[in-house]
Amino acid sequence: MKSHMLLWKMLAYELASGCHTSATMDWKTVQGRCKHEGYSFLTITLPNFGKDLQKGLDRGWVAHDLFQGFSWSGGLPRFLSGFLERVFDRTSGVLLEDPDIEAIRSIRQLTLMFGKVLLPCTPERERAAFDGFIQCERDVREHDAQLTEDLKREFSRISSMLFWDVFKHVDKKVYAHDLVPKHGPGSTADRLSSNGKYNQRSWPERLEGVFPAVEYLLPNYSFHENLEDVDIPEPGAETPMRVISVPKTLKTPRIIGMEPAANQYMQQALLREILDAISRVDYLDRMLGFRDQGPNQAMAMEGSLKGNLATLDLSEASDRVSNQHVRLLLDGYDHLFDGVDACRSRKADVPGHGVIRLAKFAPMGSALCFPFEAMVFLTVVFLGIQKGLNTSLSLSDIKSFKGSVRIYGDDIIVPADHVQSVVDMLHTFGYVVNTGKSFWTGKFRESCGKDYYDGQDVSYVKVRRVFPTQRTHVNEVISIVSLRNQLYWAGRWRTVAWLDKVIEDVIRYFPRVTESSPVLGRQSVLGFETQRIGEHLHNPLVKGYTVSSVLPRDSLDGAGALLKWFLKEGDEPFFNRDHLERAGRSLAVHITLGWSSAI
Repeated sequence: MKSHMLLWKMLAYELASGCHTSATMDWKTVQGRCKHEGYSFLTITLPNFGKDLQKGLDRGWVAHDLFQGFSWSGGLPRFLSGFLERVFDRTSGVLLEDPDIEAIRSIRQLTLMFGKVLLPCTPERERAAFDGFIQCERDVREHDAQLTEDLKREFSRISSMLFWDVFKHVDKKVYAHDLVPKHGPGSTADRLSSNGKYNQRSWPERLEGVFPAVEYLLPNYSFHENLEDVDIPEPGAETPMRVISVPKTLKTPRIIGMEPAANQYMQQALLREILDAISRVDYLDRMLGFRDQGPNQAMAMEGSLKGNLATLDLSEASDRVSNQHVRLLLDGYDHLFDGVDACRSRKADVPGHGVIRLAKFAPMGSALCFPFEAMVFLTVVFLGIQKGLNTSLSLSDIKSFKGSVRIYGDDIIVPADHVQSVVDMLHTFGYVVNTGKSFWTGKFRESCGKDYYDGQDVSYVKVRRVFPTQRTHVNEVISIVSLRNQLYWAGRWRTVAWLDKVIEDVIRYFPRVTESSPVLGRQSVLGFETQRIGEHLHNPLVKGYTVSSVLPRDSLDGAGALLKWFLKEGDEPFFNRDHLERAGRSLAVHITLGWSSAI
């Protein structure tokens, strides 16, 4: 914690100098609060302060319902008052007509930067997160029961208009058994190794009814005798999804689901076809994002400048997508629905709660979670717009919203004129709009990791890990070098000079390199340094640390090896020449000192 406190001090003094104010009293406050409250002041209390600033910017004033836990003087909190006075009136708390953008940027940097530090939660907070997962299940069932038949029919009508080309295409692919599945490197509920997945010997009866094992589990028909060893469990005997927690913040972990290998295998097949089909429909490609966050960020900037677009964020979005919503979405596309339903886990093993039957479609961890939540949200958004217009939307009406409606995960952008009817419709379907991260009245907008005020980028640099104290803390070393370089390009050069010394105390060699260099080095507008010329390529070399890792041993041969080759994407050879001997995710990473390219 001490090193993060010193980082806060260095940044506070540098930012205060740029805003022509003082941070001396602010630093004393941080020292005192951290002494009594511990690390949670940096990771929980300060981020709450930053979120309250965003609320104040959105509504145009601050009052005592914000910044709770901090003392006030006049119309503003005493903490960071030197910055706040450049944004809000010190007496009334009303937003200034021309607030200082640099002060806004500085407050957000100082309050929000520790909010995403990867730290394990207390057991109590972890249990609370699993309890929240179960509560979401209850909420989903409750809202399912409240949906009217008229609303269900209209949902299916809108979704059919939106996705007719997509669903028709994938429906035919499922019927013709013309899908290409895929295994990923991640862990699965049945604990198969990365290469071991290609020799899986469990193929649930539900999958067999839609995706015959002879078509998808074998490299070709000549290996049909291998099916004699395949277990075909009935629905009641299927391996349930394993629900686990992974570190996210000190406040709460991230809850995800680990699918059985067979389910994930066919989910990936459907995912490939769905994303490909969406990309070929112009208006859908403009309204749904899966790989590129840039359009969402550009629209957020436009909304902050013109006020024409609202940015909405949903709480626990994945866990609140009902399986019934997906059923309505796929109404009329029987083969596709059967395929999606067959590879969806119906049960989940939740720590502290045992095996439960899922009402939600799928939590994070399912390959189909991201695309289906986006398609459901887009349908609900247009239901809300339709309600606001008080007219039945046609496809041409929907297409007219290109450039003003876009979904990327749970980041939703809609026209500000329709935001209230959209929010109401989201609530009707059981989704919770996070009012602390949704904006439409002021000049602040955020989407997909970028934040804007009045068209100006006010994003901040995040601290992701604790600082390393020795070279063997590899992930921490990589993180602090990344933090240093991000702060450098953000113009925080005095803080960067201090960080350079911190880094050099851990790794002796820290040369100047370009962004594309494999070396853990410092980036600079001065370019790279050259300490030696390469003997063969005559390229500039520097002595520094590079990141390396060793894949776990995982031997594969026979039919499984042939199947892996047939499922490979593209014409290029495998990136890893030893992929049949080693595969999966590295259990550890290392940094190695040597001569490497500076560019």
